[in-house]
Amino acid sequence: MKILHVETGRHFLGGPQQVIYLIKALRERGHDNTLVCPPESGINNVAREAGIRVQNLFCAGDLDLPFAYRLSQYLKEVSPDIVHCHSRRGADILGGLAASFVDIPTVVSRRVDNTEMRLIAALRYRPFKKVIAISNAVAEVLLDRGVDAERLTIIRDAVDTTVFDKAPDCDAFRKEFSLAANDFVIAAAGQLIPRKGHQYLLQAVAELRGRYPQIKLVLFGDGFLNNELRAQAATLELGDTVQFSGFRDDIDAFLACFDLFAHPALAEGLGVAALKASAASLPVVGFAAGGMAEAVLHDKTGLLVAPEDAGALAAAIRRLIDDPGLGRQLGEAGRHRMQSEFSIDEMADKHVALYESVLSGRT
Repeated sequence: MKILHVETGRHFLGGPQQVIYLIKALRERGHDNTLVCPPESGINNVAREAGIRVQNLFCAGDLDLPFAYRLSQYLKEVSPDIVHCHSRRGADILGGLAASFVDIPTVVSRRVDNTEMRLIAALRYRPFKKVIAISNAVAEVLLDRGVDAERLTIIRDAVDTTVFDKAPDCDAFRKEFSLAANDFVIAAAGQLIPRKGHQYLLQAVAELRGRYPQIKLVLFGDGFLNNELRAQAATLELGDTVQFSGFRDDIDAFLACFDLFAHPALAEGLGVAALKASAASLPVVGFAAGGMAEAVLHDKTGLLVAPEDAGALAAAIRRLIDDPGLGRQLGEAGRHRMQSEFSIDEMADKHVALYESVLSGRT
C-alpha cells in the first residue's frame, strides 16, 4: 500500500511519536509511506533522521484553507492509496477536505477525550471513512458527539519497551539532578497546561514533605502555566523539593531511575507518558480520568484516585513510599502489560487491517 500520513502538530509529543512508531512498522511490512508535516514541526527532523520520506507543507491551523489546497495538489501528484490524518490543528478538518477534493479514501486518528459541539464534530469527521480512537474513553466521547458507531474503531497507542531494556546510569542521573541516594524521586512529564493537573500534584507533595523529607519531584515539560506553577511551588515552600526541568527529549534514557511516575491529568486520551513509565517498570499514580483507567490498572500496575483530589493523590504516593515492595510489584506488572498488550507490532497490524478494509470497501 501507498500511505500518506498528515501530522501538523508543532511539538514532538506523544502523538507524533506514535506516528513515527507506525510509519517505521509499516515500512518494515513493505508499505510505502510519506509524511506531510510543517517544516518547523518537531516531527520533521525526527522523521528525516529515521529515513522517512517527508513532504513539508506549512499549516497555520484549522483556518489555513490554503493548506488544504496545497495538500490536495500534492495528493494529485503522488496518488496515495489512502490518507491517514493524525493530528488536529488543521490535519483533520483540512486534511479530510483535501483528500475528498481528489477522491482518495481517508482515515483519521482522534487522540484527545475533550468534547466539542456536535455540529463541529459532524463537520470535522464527515470526510473520513474511519475514525480511529486511541482508547475506549475517546470512543465514548466520539459516540456522544454523533460519530456513527460503524465508522468508529479503537486502536490503542503503543510503546517501545525495548528502549528500556538496558539499565540506565542512575548515578549520573542523580548527580545531574542533585539527588541523594536515599531520596524518593517522583517524575511527571507533560505540557504545563490546566488539564494535566500539576497543581494537584504540587499540593500532594506539599502535604507529604513534612513526614517524608526525602521526597523529591522533577517536572518535565513546558507550557503557559510554567510561571504560575513555579509561584505555587514557592508559596508551598517546595523550593528544595521540586525541580522544573523543562522539555527534555532524552527522558527515556533515565526514566527507570525514578521511584515513581505521577500523571495527574484531569482529561487524557490514553496517557502515553504513563505507558512509557510502565514500560520502564515504574509504578504510576494518577487520577482515574479519561483513558488513564486503560493505561493504568488500579492496584495492578499503579494507583488511581478520584480526579482533583490532592489528598487522595498524596495517600497513594504515601502508600508507595511506605511499601517499596508494592512499588516494585506494580512496576514489574506494568512492564509486562506493556510488552503483551501495547506492542508496536500489534498497533501496526491493526492499522494495516483497517487500511485494507477501507480500500476493499468493507467499511
